[in-house]
Amino acid sequence: MSLYAHIFAALTAGAMAFAGQAMADQKPTVVLVHGAFAESNSWNGVIKDLEADGYPVVGAANPLRSVKGDAAYVSSILSGIKGPVVLVGHSYGGHVISGAANGHENVKALVYVSAFAPEVGESAIDLSGKFPGSTLGPTLAAPVTLPDGGHDLYIDQAKFPAQFAADVPLKDAKLMAAGQRPVAEAALKEPAGEPAWKSVPSWFVYGDADKNIPPAALSWMAERAKSKDTVVVKGGSHVVMVSHPDVVAHLIEKAAEAASK
Repeated sequence: MSLYAHIFAALTAGAMAFAGQAMADQKPTVVLVHGAFAESNSWNGVIKDLEADGYPVVGAANPLRSVKGDAAYVSSILSGIKGPVVLVGHSYGGHVISGAANGHENVKALVYVSAFAPEVGESAIDLSGKFPGSTLGPTLAAPVTLPDGGHDLYIDQAKFPAQFAADVPLKDAKLMAAGQRPVAEAALKEPAGEPAWKSVPSWFVYGDADKNIPPAALSWMAERAKSKDTVVVKGGSHVVMVSHPDVVAHLIEKAAEAASK
């Protein structure tokens, strides 16, 4: 072998070793899916913590139109991501990630943040009413009639802080109320398909003062899904990712580390 051939072989081997090490050091991409009455910026504190620790993050804009359609949209985002993924859902977003992860072998972990983890045939309405404690119904504003005859649901802005974000500073909760995204009533009544949590490891975090989804329901779903770790935030509202972003980010990173092994 000539001198140039030796040099080329050495450089090639070094480049391959470097690429292999880069792949090994690559952290999973975290995909965050917001729920009803929220939007992608509800993850801002969590994103800040995750990015500071070197995690690539995508905040998906959940359409909030239908379980099947929203899951298909998030699935299309997952199709464009190379490498492992930790898929995170808040509230109704739990329904969405449970369907979106199916067919994506690179989704290594699911994290449910005050979120529904449905079984086949269960809807958000079914699960929120399975245990006593939800006070969401009386806080809803008059439904907005859509062109197709369906309805969009909002939380009354005056009632939003106490109902949705009781442990968030009032000035911030009022901003959230004004910027809330509506959910189609039909989406909350739509039954779930086959859930990914049956085949993908899951982690759960929620507040024990959640007024949207009863904590008893969240605990029951976490146990049914065989959660690897369940964190209960004392005094936490429905938006623990806003009020306790460090706690939520820490659990996501814990799931990411487990997924990387």
